[in-house]
Amino acid sequence: MPFALAIHGGAWNIPDDEVASHELGLLRPLTRGYAALAKGASALDVVETVVRALEDDPTFNAGRGAHLNAAGDLELDASIMDGTDLSAGAVASVDGVRHPVSLARRVLERSPHVLLVGDGARSFARATGVERCPTRSLLVGRELARWKAIRAGDRSLVRHEFSPRRHPHGTVGAVARDRRGRLAAATSTGGTQDKAPGRVGDSPIIGAGTYADGLLGAASCTGWGEAILRVALAHTAVAALAGRAAPDAAAAAALAALRRVKGFGGLVIVDRRGRAAARFNTPRMARGIADALGIRVAVDRGDRAR
Repeated sequence: MPFALAIHGGAWNIPDDEVASHELGLLRPLTRGYAALAKGASALDVVETVVRALEDDPTFNAGRGAHLNAAGDLELDASIMDGTDLSAGAVASVDGVRHPVSLARRVLERSPHVLLVGDGARSFARATGVERCPTRSLLVGRELARWKAIRAGDRSLVRHEFSPRRHPHGTVGAVARDRRGRLAAATSTGGTQDKAPGRVGDSPIIGAGTYADGLLGAASCTGWGEAILRVALAHTAVAALAGRAAPDAAAAAALAALRRVKGFGGLVIVDRRGRAAARFNTPRMARGIADALGIRVAVDRGDRAR
């Protein structure tokens, strides 16, 4: 059966001098993830492994390299979903966890709940043996410099986060169809620049940032979370696959819904036939697709990673 993997490293205005690092940052986990699918790995295992790798890469706004909130703290969000039985796990506003996506998977597998937040999520991480780390080990100098600039009064860093004048770092995610036809999706983020403490965007919300349905497909989203939440973007995209619609058309329909709320973002999507696509309405989006047509990554609008 056909299998495919699509991943993203954020939809925003990626600076010219960071394009190469984004492409390389996606190519390595994309190649390894696709090789694992070829050997028979499950879609759920692959999306977790790929997102873990992206969480380790300071190029992206997830795990190491995440944005600081207004109080100068790191609060991380992640989710994962198995389309086979619609099981899901998610965490929000957590710190001191090396791989939030793996904590989300523990919630899926070892908890009767779907979403754990804050102190409860941290307690669950300790109880289930998820890898912990000092919060400072996730902080990179780029983000500290930005936080200090904002505290000094540079509000442009916040106002233009998703516009052509701004340079944030993006959420990461992955969707996959494996050789047995199983579908899965996962998403992880550090949130928006200078977010209020306790703010939660779309990434850990099932149906908004992440969704997988074994009868249709799987999607992972990135962008301005407040708008993505309001149109349940991931679910909207997957639902649009009904009637054998192509993934690119389904993604386009989801972005049309996002425009209703003047939202900015993008998504990667794969359907039950192993077809994958990526769509966005921001200046650039770091994305990659691996399928029967080969392995390719892209950042610019004119480049087709599908």
